[in-house]
Amino acid sequence: MPIYVYWGEDDFAMEKAVVILRDRILDPLWTSFNYTSFPPDQADAIVQALNQAMTPPFGAGGRLVWLINTNVCQNCPDQVLAELQRTLKVIPADSTLLLTSRNKPDERLKSTKLLKQYATFCEFPLIPPWKTELIIKSVQQAAQSVGMTLTLPIAELLAESVGNDTRLLYNELEKLRLYTEGSGKPLNVNTVSELVRNTTQNTLQLATAIRNGDTPKALGILGDLINAAEPGLRIVATLIGQFRTWLLVKMIMESGERNPQAIAQAAEINNPKRIYFLQQEVKSLPLQKLISVLPLLLELEVNLKQGASETSTLQTKIIELCQICQRI
Repeated sequence: MPIYVYWGEDDFAMEKAVVILRDRILDPLWTSFNYTSFPPDQADAIVQALNQAMTPPFGAGGRLVWLINTNVCQNCPDQVLAELQRTLKVIPADSTLLLTSRNKPDERLKSTKLLKQYATFCEFPLIPPWKTELIIKSVQQAAQSVGMTLTLPIAELLAESVGNDTRLLYNELEKLRLYTEGSGKPLNVNTVSELVRNTTQNTLQLATAIRNGDTPKALGILGDLINAAEPGLRIVATLIGQFRTWLLVKMIMESGERNPQAIAQAAEINNPKRIYFLQQEVKSLPLQKLISVLPLLLELEVNLKQGASETSTLQTKIIELCQICQRI
């Protein structure tokens, strides 16, 4: 009775895992008979999915039943829990039940505890945008998965360009793969910088403009990012990561610490060579400026997640952030 619970904010990585699972279980000739998905807005989706999972597959291959973006691990009524308790332990071996969700399962719920007994849980987290070394490693692994070998400078450039956006990373890798196949020329940093959309770097430039209190420049960069269809939440995530790094480095410096290795460890920076440049960036920057910026960035993130108008909200908050940095 294979049961899987996939959860996490990296939608693209989760989608790839679902495709791999589907291709492994289903026979292509019998997919229409043995593959069923239930969207979250469908009435009694969980009960119907459990009933479907109990049905033996037709023809060759197995059966796959997918509960899309289910909240059974966040909110589970008693009647649904009773169905889970009755069904999970008797699902046929040739049927697979898959549950996916962006939200972390609530370990306190009886439904989560029950699924822990029978299901395999797989997390698909987004790498924090400030953990550049992990993003570089992810770029290298993704390149290998599509049959490409990247030099470290190219991997670093890609990591800087796409950040933790897995979907964008694979799109850019496919673009580079097609380019190398068509031209027969090896990739170099200059070529990659011309081909890859570098919105993350632009967001870091936005962070610098805010730090300097340069409102016209900040709004200009923001406009370029919006025109490039850069998601607002991704812009904010990069800004939070950059200002968080600056704040940690500045606080550690003001504590009297000067050892780059110690600063890197305390600031959660895997590459100590970055410390010198970060120290130069915050050397003349008042600590209070950095402390004042982060709450506004977090407020901006909450507003966007609650459905506020993306463009106007970003513009308003960027102006406020620049004004704060000018006053301090």
